[in-house]
Amino acid sequence: MFVDLDISALASLLEKVADFSLVLDRNGKIVELALSSDELQAYIDESWIGADLVDTVAPESRGRIKEYLQAAIDEPDTPIRADVNHLLADSSLLPVQYRMVAPTGDTRILAVGRDMRAVTSLRQQLLNAQQALEADYWRLRQVETRYRQLFDLVSESILVLDAVSHRVLEANPAAAELLGSQGQRVVGKAFPLGLRNDSAQAINSLMLEAQSVGRAHASGLQLEADGSLVTVVISYLRQANEARFLVRMAHEQLASAGSDALLPPALQKAPDAVLLTDTEGRVLAANRAFVDLSQVVNEEQTVGIVADRWLGRSGVDLSVLLSNLRERGVVKLFSTVLRGDSGVHTDVEVSATLAESPQRPMFAFFIRDVSRRVSAQQAGGSGLPSTIEQITHRVGRLPLKELVRESTDVIEAMCIRAALELTQDNRASAAELLGLSRQSLYAKLRRYEISGFESDPVSP
Repeated sequence: MFVDLDISALASLLEKVADFSLVLDRNGKIVELALSSDELQAYIDESWIGADLVDTVAPESRGRIKEYLQAAIDEPDTPIRADVNHLLADSSLLPVQYRMVAPTGDTRILAVGRDMRAVTSLRQQLLNAQQALEADYWRLRQVETRYRQLFDLVSESILVLDAVSHRVLEANPAAAELLGSQGQRVVGKAFPLGLRNDSAQAINSLMLEAQSVGRAHASGLQLEADGSLVTVVISYLRQANEARFLVRMAHEQLASAGSDALLPPALQKAPDAVLLTDTEGRVLAANRAFVDLSQVVNEEQTVGIVADRWLGRSGVDLSVLLSNLRERGVVKLFSTVLRGDSGVHTDVEVSATLAESPQRPMFAFFIRDVSRRVSAQQAGGSGLPSTIEQITHRVGRLPLKELVRESTDVIEAMCIRAALELTQDNRASAAELLGLSRQSLYAKLRRYEISGFESDPVSP
């Protein structure tokens, strides 16, 4: 079909629709070159004319170029597709897709090229995206597998409900055993189920309360099968546009059995939290007040767990308590924090003693909630500690960087007060004494809330 056309004219014509075109002799030497893109002229110029095409491509493409040229010669008038990478002067690669054709009766070969950099870039982005998606997929699969194993192995009965329909979306084997009589399926059913009518009505009220405040619990609810009592804790969870109820249930008689054996009734009902541990800090028994502070379902969930899961700003606090108990046998008014399972931190004071027992030595911890206690610092109305001693009491509650900053602020405020006393509250003299401008002094008076600065306005 190219017999009646001059191949040079055809190359010029194709220049308008292709990125560039080459006219080669039968040995693969470039005879003519035509470019349609100004951008390509920065990489391809007249120096290519007279060069062998095989010398302009990357080493891995050279063997293929020879095969493409020979295929075009062997099949006249048949376009041969050739994908190669040109090696440019700056050592970068230029991917090109050629269509090579050798017209019948002509000793030359026409190669029409298309710049494939944009396509290659898109392919690489697609490949990277696919690899990232695959990595995320397998990571999520692993997380889901671990979640499912933990969900199934935990001894506590757990249900996940849809917050709108109240239907059970997930239930672990312990929940299915607790609620499903004779192996009936729990997932897909509306909750509450497996409870007596009055207890079911209490559950509905708990859901409304949890939806309002985030969490609600109730004790003394009865199972329909055997009338046994259970404790129920419902948490309201929201993620994106979905809302869920997390329901935890446990038998009350099983929960209280271990604590009743070690704690007398008076300590079980004590208003302050009471905790019995072994000498390594592992919980042996806990009363109801500790259960409420730590926000667990029942006493059984605390037994066997090291107390630093809840007690202390970090594991260091419990280590200090245990060390002092081993050496002295008693600790009084140790200030620390009790961390609840729902993320609520409560300021507490801990007193502890060694409890001798015929079976084994134990430590008894008496924990008092002091979060509502008004301190001298709070009564003064200043957010900044007034003494270094108050700062040292914050060790463990704040990072060292913040403690150092507070210490600097305290010293600066003390110096300003001393300067005001020396100058009998003369702001100008105090600023001169401190080596500050009056504006800087007034800014610091406001910052540290040193009273009386409003009465002395800044003169122009």
